[in-house]
Amino acid sequence: MKKMSIDDATPEEWDTVAALNNLSIRKPKKVDPVDQPDHYNKGAIEAIEAIKASMPAQEFRGYLKGNALKYLWRYDYKGKPIEDLRKCRWYIDRLIKEINQ
Repeated sequence: MKKMSIDDATPEEWDTVAALNNLSIRKPKKVDPVDQPDHYNKGAIEAIEAIKASMPAQEFRGYLKGNALKYLWRYDYKGKPIEDLRKCRWYIDRLIKEINQ
């Protein structure tokens, strides 16, 4: 029997595991490149939640701070300054939420 990698799981399998573990399943929403970017939301688990689960709280806070700085640093270079500033704000808001928990 071939061992299965986490990378081999289909979105349906992720949904099944999420349901078995009482994780909330994402509901379809309108496209929002800041709050719900499509490329970070495949299956039932958002990338940000998987990243949070993979590290201690202090490291996750550093990750959020680093991403906020990244978007602030480059907002004027990619042609979508408002979107990048909104992404920066999203990471700062998430960092505030993590600190308040």
